[in-house]
Amino acid sequence: MSGATMDGGSQAAALMEVLDLDERAPDVFVGQTPSTRMQRIFGGQVAGQALMAAGRTVPADRGVHSMHAYFLRPGDPHEEIRYAVDRIRDGRSFTTRRVVACQPRGGEDVAIFALTADFHGPEPAVVEHSVPMPDMPRPDELPSLADVAARHGQVAAGALEISRAVEQRLLHDPFDGRAKEPPTRVWMRVAGRLPDDPAVHAAALTFVSDLTLLGAGLVRVGGWGGGYAGASLDHAVWFHAPVRADEWFLYETESPAASAGLALCFGRIWSADGTHVATVAQEGLLRAVER
Repeated sequence: MSGATMDGGSQAAALMEVLDLDERAPDVFVGQTPSTRMQRIFGGQVAGQALMAAGRTVPADRGVHSMHAYFLRPGDPHEEIRYAVDRIRDGRSFTTRRVVACQPRGGEDVAIFALTADFHGPEPAVVEHSVPMPDMPRPDELPSLADVAARHGQVAAGALEISRAVEQRLLHDPFDGRAKEPPTRVWMRVAGRLPDDPAVHAAALTFVSDLTLLGAGLVRVGGWGGGYAGASLDHAVWFHAPVRADEWFLYETESPAASAGLALCFGRIWSADGTHVATVAQEGLLRAVER
């Protein structure tokens, strides 16, 4: 990793403690979970750590262009996570890695997460196009997640817990329980300063991309404030251009289809200068919470 300076006690430093894995053996890395009141590990943490593990086995001149993953079992926040990297391909232009994350359950290791990531060296572009960034108020014109959550007490506690390292500026209140029109848009950035290593920023963006995506499936019925619970089942990210996760970026999410308790959700991410830097997809499980 780069030796760039980070703000000492910042959220960025805390996130780096999560992403800076311990290599226990060749192609085997271990990640930790920060102290939390949650009963299961936030999925974006496991995805970010798995991508970091994959990247640690890839030449520095090859950046990740896509990752596809499945959440197999809930992660236990009180157990370390072991990431085993399989070097599937080392080609002339592409490098592919498969990562399986395991934790102990009942005296044996079981898989809780599986990721495949592909890395690619830079090439001259034959064609270039992207979706333009929508017009939005700037981050300093919008309320923070903490400001909005303060009006909702325990309903918003989970969102605050998993967002400790990330600043959010909201266009709409996701907890007010009223139906809204998609898409949902929010400004985000990791608070503080991350190292300059592009692999760190890709992993941090992957972490952040899981924060609000599944909520897109509930927008039409009132969001999380309507009395629902959810779990991510899979997650995919396509990286189109470099991005700094510690600088403001706009995250737009929507759900084109939902049925049988499942919602398919898509996201687009633009850097503050309007560059379309990533596209995200996820299917998740949504259920009503008994009151």
